[in-house]
Amino acid sequence: MQRSSGLVWQPSAVESRAKYTMTSVNEQEAIRKLMVFLQEWDNAHKVARSQILDNFIKSNDKKTEPDLELEFSQGASLFLARLTVWLRMTYTYSTCLSKLLRSIGIFLSAAGGCRYLTEFLQMGGLLVLLEILRLNHPSEEDKRESVKLLQLIADTGRMYKELICENYGVQSLTKFLATSNSAEAQKDVQVLLDCLGHENPKYQNQVYKGLIAVLPCASPGAQQLALQTLGNMQAVVGEAPAVLVEPVLGVLRSVHPEVQCAAIQLLKTLMSHKVRTTLLEGLVALLTPPRKEAIAGCIDTDKDPTSLCLRKPVLVYIQQAAAAKAIGELAKESAEVANELIQLRVVHGLIVAAGNLDHMASQRHASISLQYFVHTFPFVEEGVKKALGHTLFQQFMDSAETWYTKINPLQAKELACNTVDIPGDMARMQPTGGCRPKGAVT
Repeated sequence: MQRSSGLVWQPSAVESRAKYTMTSVNEQEAIRKLMVFLQEWDNAHKVARSQILDNFIKSNDKKTEPDLELEFSQGASLFLARLTVWLRMTYTYSTCLSKLLRSIGIFLSAAGGCRYLTEFLQMGGLLVLLEILRLNHPSEEDKRESVKLLQLIADTGRMYKELICENYGVQSLTKFLATSNSAEAQKDVQVLLDCLGHENPKYQNQVYKGLIAVLPCASPGAQQLALQTLGNMQAVVGEAPAVLVEPVLGVLRSVHPEVQCAAIQLLKTLMSHKVRTTLLEGLVALLTPPRKEAIAGCIDTDKDPTSLCLRKPVLVYIQQAAAAKAIGELAKESAEVANELIQLRVVHGLIVAAGNLDHMASQRHASISLQYFVHTFPFVEEGVKKALGHTLFQQFMDSAETWYTKINPLQAKELACNTVDIPGDMARMQPTGGCRPKGAVT
């Protein structure tokens, strides 16, 4: 039948029924395929399920919620439920755990797929993810995939951050950070902890203290990341607790430069907090380590103790060098800090460290830091001149970075016993106008 000119065409009843029948047939066919797929999963053994997961990951990575629903004929949640159940049943022994977690991640990361996240949590998925981090059986890759899913959960909002923390998530994450051998996994954990430490006022202190607990661990990567995250969180947490002082000073014993650098950066951040004086006192004390502790660290039954110290510096000397370096950097950034250090007898400690013939790094960093105080404060220059003597002092003024190479054992002993003392009132009264030219008249 031809359409009349100027009239709006309407499908006939026959055409409408045909279209409905075709749509119904297509839907029925899609539902049939879904049921076949789900039945195949239900009847499959471990190897077959692993292959199904491979195909699913390959075909559906980065799909949105509408895409997944189209793929599964509006029944994507049925497959997610099966994945979650299998995860709960097998996470303690599964050999394809990472594939299973990646498959679940496709649902949780799908744009517009908030309901997938809700369904996963309602089925106890969060507790399983945290338990995976606590177990010894899962591989580093398995645990990293678990962390990625936890990140997706945390990114959803404050309520979900609190949910992770309420279920001992911070303890699980910090333990994994401290024990992991994977730099990539450690970085993922650090990002998640940083996320949990912000916009989460109820548990931010828990995250902060958990990071402090990581500092004494044996992993330099974990130490560096923990120090950086503590610095990032400082503005949120406010005043730093006194319990932070000892662990931060302790990591200065690390033989890894990146750890020492991260520690010094955190120290700079903490200079505006109440723990400043305690930290400065600790740094100055590290310049003069107990002799018996240094000697004890050199003992070796198979080698000569003296030669061992020269080849492999004990940790207290590494810490001494790092403290000397930190003191110089802190003093240069703040005249107030520099004055406080002088009152704490830092000049005496730097001279002692400069005479440590067992560790050249201590001598070098102490000399460079001492140079700043000498050039900035005239009364410090006078005190150091008396302590070093004319010849040694002139060598110091000529080249602070190399003068220690000219120190002989007798001179080193004299430096270790120096009695230089700068009166506190002089430090407070001294104007700070920057570094004076070398050799300026006082």
